[in-house]
Amino acid sequence: MNIIVVGCGKIGTTVLESLVEEGHNVTVVDIRPLPLTNITNIYDVMTVCGNGADCETLAEAGVADADLVVAATGSDEVNMLCCHVAKKMGAPNTVARIRKTEFNDDSLVKMKELLDLSLAINPDRLAALEIYHILRLPAAVKLETFARGNFEMIEIKLKEDSPFVGTPLYALRDKLKATFLVCVVQRGDEVFIPGGDFVLQDGDRIGITAKHRELQKLLRNMGTKRKQARKVMILGGSRTAFYLAKRLLAAGTEVKIIDEDRERCEALCELLPAASIICGDGTQQELLLEEGLDSMDAFVSLTGLDEQNILLAFFAAAHRVAKVIPKVNRKEQGSLAEQLGLETVVSPRKIVADMLAQHARALENSMGSNVETLYRLMDDGAEALEFNVKDDPRLVNIPLKTMQLKRQVLVAGIIRGREAVIPTGDDVILPGDKVVVITVAGRLNDLSDILK
Repeated sequence: MNIIVVGCGKIGTTVLESLVEEGHNVTVVDIRPLPLTNITNIYDVMTVCGNGADCETLAEAGVADADLVVAATGSDEVNMLCCHVAKKMGAPNTVARIRKTEFNDDSLVKMKELLDLSLAINPDRLAALEIYHILRLPAAVKLETFARGNFEMIEIKLKEDSPFVGTPLYALRDKLKATFLVCVVQRGDEVFIPGGDFVLQDGDRIGITAKHRELQKLLRNMGTKRKQARKVMILGGSRTAFYLAKRLLAAGTEVKIIDEDRERCEALCELLPAASIICGDGTQQELLLEEGLDSMDAFVSLTGLDEQNILLAFFAAAHRVAKVIPKVNRKEQGSLAEQLGLETVVSPRKIVADMLAQHARALENSMGSNVETLYRLMDDGAEALEFNVKDDPRLVNIPLKTMQLKRQVLVAGIIRGREAVIPTGDDVILPGDKVVVITVAGRLNDLSDILK
């Protein structure tokens, strides 16, 4: 597809990198010449220097032939205007990054309708939601939801004393007395879909799909279930911190936010009266200890510096905080943090890039079984996709064990109405179902792509 990305800041650059990897023709627009020069030195893209909300600039970028325009500048207003102008000039699909907290859920929905946006993306809100889900199930390294929460996938890292270690996969359900599926494994740098005879080892990172209550039962029977975080300390009073604290407070969680900007602290006191707001330098370890770090169930570091977030997460872990989550935007920093022992990192840039890759695939698809959800797993070595199923005779009413599936592709879940099914070989897919597919075999655009 022909895609225009307006703005090549942190989010815009991550988005264009993802879209280029997906094979799209990308044109980048930015008002600053230097970032564009850097972009062309790294990526195979066209660039246009100019204001992305200007008609002439968009015309030069080829908006009339664009399938999608993504506005990701640092200004919400410029992004909205850019999408509005692009739509008027013939772009069929537009996506705007909108971050300001005053654009709440209701106003975002209205803005999306008025501007005829395909998507309105708030990276801070999306990052907060991901952190919230992880805090809800702290034993997980990562948690993804499908079918609006009816079906979940978690990633966990196995330790030597785990009941998973040394047991063939076919025997695990009976051993742990829960209904689940080990659908993907990362061992070192290799990622693959295991067979029933596969034996897991200490240090493996595995993906498990199940219903939420079955995951709870599984983790309890494994002896690794940790209580849901009830006392959370957040370092940094960013927009992400605001959205996260708002969700946690609504769930009855005790929240303490530390930030050294007095004006921001005063604003947070008004916005979040139920939270404890501390004005001080949270990078000072003495302050963290004085404010009760040792008694916290979770510590989330959300400053603007990746290195700072990682180091303070290690400090919290050293003080036996059960769950620590740093925000890390640079991919290499996130990988390093995980190699050094941090289980979970969250990247707003990556979340947005994955969402736009999902949206682009759905737009590209011409057959009707559209990609509804897409997650990149295991350090981008695998993908989990949720498809809507139409009446395709190659796929429906056929037992899974008789389907000729591609190698390294697995049907990991079937959602039928409100019921989630962990499939066996005897299960069939029906029209109207949602199907979760795990693949390490390459890109899937449509459910039919799982067939040989």
